Amino acid sequence: MTKHKSVVAVVDDDPRLLESLEELLESAGYAVRSFSSAAALTRAGLSGLDLLITDVGMPGLNGFELRDLVNQERPDLPVFLITGRHEIAEQIRARAVESFFCKPFDGQALLAAIARALTQQGRGR
Repeated sequence: MTKHKSVVAVVDDDPRLLESLEELLESAGYAVRSFSSAAALTRAGLSGLDLLITDVGMPGLNGFELRDLVNQERPDLPVFLITGRHEIAEQIRARAVESFFCKPFDGQALLAAIARALTQQGRGR
């Protein structure tokens, strides 16, 4: 019997960050689906995803708008937001949001938060 790998989608318009996150997540045993825009993710659909990580600042749909769209279609899907804009980070961090990370972020802290979110959803390993 094969064990199901949790599927994490990553949306970011920075190809270097997509590659880095893909390597980090795969090394931790996750299956990764990478997208360079929110539109690319919405075209592919949300089926089969266990968690979404999205950049906040992207052309077209930004990360907040994508999160809201995802929450309408899949309210059970955990969404993590990442940004390099520190003024946004400070506002969100003040609300103690665990699913928000400021670039550059600690990869191990991100993996731990992902594991917690998936466990809470009953999708963890």
